[in-house]
Amino acid sequence: MALTKQIEQENAFSEDAATKIVRHAGMLSNQLQALRTRMYPPKAEKSLRYFMTNEVSKLTSIPDSTLKLLSNEGRGPVPSRLENNHRAYTLQQINQLRTMFAEQKPSDALRFLPYRQGNEHLQVLAVANFKGGSAKTTTSVHLAQYLALHGYRVLAIDLDPQASLSAMFGFQPEIDVQANETIYAALRYDDERRPMKEIIHRTYFDGIDLIPSNLEVMEYEHETPRILAQRLGSREGMFFERLKLALDEVKDRYDVVILDTPPSLGFLTLGAIHASTGMIVTVHPAMLDVSSMSQFLLMMGDLIQVLGESGAVLKQDFFRYLITRHDPNDQPQSQVVAMLRHLFGDDVILPTVVESTAVEAAGLAKRSLYELEMGQVGRDTHRRARDAMDAVNDAILDLIKASWGRR
Repeated sequence: MALTKQIEQENAFSEDAATKIVRHAGMLSNQLQALRTRMYPPKAEKSLRYFMTNEVSKLTSIPDSTLKLLSNEGRGPVPSRLENNHRAYTLQQINQLRTMFAEQKPSDALRFLPYRQGNEHLQVLAVANFKGGSAKTTTSVHLAQYLALHGYRVLAIDLDPQASLSAMFGFQPEIDVQANETIYAALRYDDERRPMKEIIHRTYFDGIDLIPSNLEVMEYEHETPRILAQRLGSREGMFFERLKLALDEVKDRYDVVILDTPPSLGFLTLGAIHASTGMIVTVHPAMLDVSSMSQFLLMMGDLIQVLGESGAVLKQDFFRYLITRHDPNDQPQSQVVAMLRHLFGDDVILPTVVESTAVEAAGLAKRSLYELEMGQVGRDTHRRARDAMDAVNDAILDLIKASWGRR
């Protein structure tokens, strides 16, 4: 009996670490695919919920009574009827209403269709911090969807090889994202480089396009040092310019670009900082996270100075800190928040992303608060989390509008 146990222990340790990691990765990938298949059948695609007329009215500023009149007269997009006979619109239909009213009232078109105008530059927002768990992806997803719900054209770019943003939009990185389909394809240094427009995917969320990610994006981190060591020039620009130049190819199609950066200060993050017109640094209000952010800022400051010596010029409209996963009833967190506001003043966005079971419940189903339907979480819990997220995103939208000169 003792001999058998000894043999089992020896076999348990006979597998080297590399083999075990590969085996575990395959097991986990298969399990995730099985879960995804159960949630979304093989031929199904992730879809967005319907919006009731009162929601449509709030999003578009079109009165509820006008929406009912249009429906009764058969004008405009035809809403669906739910089991309770209430009218409900898809987001695509909401955007059709926006276009229709903008054409009917050209003097007030910007209220219905808020696309940026000819003198307003593309907003590129980098959501950054190299501390894991600071809610970068949660912030990126909710900001992108909030902007799309309010009529803006959004491009979301997943720069993180962990591909959490891609997963939130229904892309499983090992299966749905093929070779040379990530942002690496538009940044690479060889002849296989592709135009940005060829790697953009439409999503189920009308108004949001996506460039997904997978482990392939790490190739850029590996190739760039080699290019720098060989002092090779490139017609597509220095490494820190390449993302900005690639975005220039498609800038006329969008109002806002959201960059979900990796939790590191690598070449991709530096490119995102250089390309951005605004930066949102997410921070969880705990001393360990704030200490990590301090190191992040010190390193970023040093690297930006080095880039400046190479000719990089940062042109950012705003730089803000966003408090995430905030429990207002937690006294130590409150002290950290107070310290940050004392140090940085208005550079800390006033609303905070509150910690909520609604956000966690939505995340488990790879959904955002904006995608949850009534009854999936408690009404009050959902409302509090949604109100807090709306306040954060509205504050960021105000910064965007200010940079355009609208406020």
